[in-house]
Amino acid sequence: MTTLARQSLVDAYVFDVLMPDLVGHDRRPAAFVVYLFLLHSAQALGRDQVPASLQTIAVKTGLSKSAVQVALRHLKRRGLIGAEELGTQVNPVRQVLRPWRRRLDAA
Repeated sequence: MTTLARQSLVDAYVFDVLMPDLVGHDRRPAAFVVYLFLLHSAQALGRDQVPASLQTIAVKTGLSKSAVQVALRHLKRRGLIGAEELGTQVNPVRQVLRPWRRRLDAA
């Protein structure tokens, strides 16, 4: 039995600018991994809001729940995910932001 591979298109900005910034400058590789997971999930769902608990993100990324919590706080401060969580505490919905798109659209 074969499975079809899903493809995901990621803006070049994510790898060219965001990865060196989060991993190199901020020294937060977990934040980059979490953001990449949320971005991919948002694209797969076709919307910017992703239902994802700490446990779900931890399992899917291989990070600990505490590493995911720290990463999410950092991503909020950087304006890469919404500051307020939607949904419930048990089933939070996280908003994935792409601030570079606003800058590109304005140019």
